[in-house]
Amino acid sequence: MLQAVGVADTADLFVDVPAAKRFPTLNLPAPLSEPELVRELLALSGQNANAHSHTIFLGAGAYNHFVPAAVDQILRRGEFYTAYTPYQPEISQGTLQSIFEYQSLITSLTGMEIANASHYDGATALAEAAIMALNVVRGRRKIVVARNVNPQYRAVLRTYLQALDVTITGDETPGTGVAEALAQVDDQTALVILQSPDFMGQIHDLRGVAEQVQAQGALLCLHFDPIALGLFQTPGQVGADIATAEGQPLGIGLNFGGPYLGIFTTKQKHVHKIAGRIVGITKDVDGQLAYVLTLRAREQDIRRERATSNICTNQALMALASTVYMSLMGKQGMRRVAELCYHRAHYAAAEIAKLPGYRVITPGTFFKEFAVALPRPAAEINAALRSQGIIGGYDLASDEPQLGNAMLLAVTEMTSKADIDRLVGVLGGM
Repeated sequence: MLQAVGVADTADLFVDVPAAKRFPTLNLPAPLSEPELVRELLALSGQNANAHSHTIFLGAGAYNHFVPAAVDQILRRGEFYTAYTPYQPEISQGTLQSIFEYQSLITSLTGMEIANASHYDGATALAEAAIMALNVVRGRRKIVVARNVNPQYRAVLRTYLQALDVTITGDETPGTGVAEALAQVDDQTALVILQSPDFMGQIHDLRGVAEQVQAQGALLCLHFDPIALGLFQTPGQVGADIATAEGQPLGIGLNFGGPYLGIFTTKQKHVHKIAGRIVGITKDVDGQLAYVLTLRAREQDIRRERATSNICTNQALMALASTVYMSLMGKQGMRRVAELCYHRAHYAAAEIAKLPGYRVITPGTFFKEFAVALPRPAAEINAALRSQGIIGGYDLASDEPQLGNAMLLAVTEMTSKADIDRLVGVLGGM
């Protein structure tokens, strides 16, 4: 190999690295014994704020939901924990079956016809929806995005599409909700992106919206909260062409921001434009049931330079976590979690609204999140809350500066009435 690249020894491979930087002096402490090292690591971990040490009201895309102990126990099985993309079906039947079960549960939950496996997170799933729409609706180069779509997802969308000749409109104008977004749809629009519950937690009645968008020749993408589907409209009922979500609420911990799970669903007629892969069932030469990768239509390893997606790895382990979670919860469990989120969030909003200087500003019906106008900057209030062991809400100053002092608060089934009352007490004392 050295002869092939024209160097004498391996040291020559690093000549571009300045000599002074190749072996820097590391100011490391003296070595520790194993008990000392364990004690040191435990002390460091004890400095972290986490879901067990603090009450959490921070959401905005990642939520403190209950994760049954069985989820991690199954994930830690070696055959799942180390499995990579199942390119060879004859030795990947377990992984393929788990993905197939995930797809089946997601289509049942959403009412959509096809689910893939899967994307890195909700943001990349949404961006892939835009790329898919551009390939389905040829010749159109306009994407309409409601302002109340998660701003982090909108940023990822713009990053994905920045090298393409695509116009993204709607999301940079405050107040562009569902009606305002629909008013911008024209004969150049390939996709309309809406979110319900939206970034402010508001639930939208989207009956008739899909027909209105499709009448213009465009596609509708609905970004949803999978827990909310236990109570509210599913994307299938709305008639969405594409539906995406962040799968983190389905049995995946906060995990310091990842890894998460990008849920992506669509209609059967668009299956050949979908990113990621689809697992199906067939029979082997002996007539036995077998799981296979049925479709990988857009991936680089299949299409090479003609690929329209760079998604080459699926989140099978996280998809398995969601599969275990949905299987354990069942229909009634999913509904119960949604009810707890809904009622506890409304209780929190009602109590906070009683405080002088505080005002709930999310309009209409909301699910587990709501925005609150504050008497002081959110950063100051959150600092005071942290001193009381409470992780406060998402500061809206950067994303929605026109709201003034405001934060987005999230309440889940893990937030007890006592937690809410303590939050209200601290806010009232300020």
